[in-house]
Amino acid sequence: MTIQTRTVDYQHGNVTLRGYMAWDDAGAPRAPVLVAPTWAGRTDFENQQAEKLAALGYVGFAVDMYGDGKTGNGPEECTALMTPVVSDRALLQARMGAALDAARAQPEVSEGNAAAIGFCFGGLCVLDLARSRSDISGVVSFHGLLTAPDNLDGQTIAAKVLVLHGYEDPMVEPDAVVAFCDEMRARGCDWQVHSYGQTLHAFTNPQANDPDFGTVYSEVASSRSFASMRAFLTEVLG
Repeated sequence: MTIQTRTVDYQHGNVTLRGYMAWDDAGAPRAPVLVAPTWAGRTDFENQQAEKLAALGYVGFAVDMYGDGKTGNGPEECTALMTPVVSDRALLQARMGAALDAARAQPEVSEGNAAAIGFCFGGLCVLDLARSRSDISGVVSFHGLLTAPDNLDGQTIAAKVLVLHGYEDPMVEPDAVVAFCDEMRARGCDWQVHSYGQTLHAFTNPQANDPDFGTVYSEVASSRSFASMRAFLTEVLG
């Protein structure tokens, strides 16, 4: 078994996006799992998640949401990159759809089931993929934003949904979690929310250490969340 990687260029309109794919070169094609990025864009963190997914027996595909592999350094740059996408949910959904189509077009990817995971901004991205596409089997949001989009009519969500959330996350307070649960109920979705006590935003990121901003790494919550993700992917992808 050897994990192989490559950059995959794909298009959304006139924007060239640069994904990062990882797969095990032994055996038959595997199910794809997208990795949607934080507000910083597709960085080494997302690439490493794709490689970890490949080691689990999937094809990991780290998504570029901004074009040309752009990344931000610091809150100001990250906000400038994210704002045009997060403020246009139809654009966000189309970018995620383009990534799913690009991943499925790769020869190492099997037909049929597909899943997606995402972190922070990326959590919102995978939830919007589930909201807008019926051909995704399951999505996992790690400390993601949960706000419902304003451009969809509330149709049933076919995908299974798992939200992994820090209960003390100042960016997604308890009322927002309740509103999200109500949305999932209304959409007839098979959904779960795991809330980790005494846990803030960005709890999977070992570099997160800013209590004033609300971003703090938690080894315990990170370990628990990835264990839940692995079980969920086994359920939805086999």
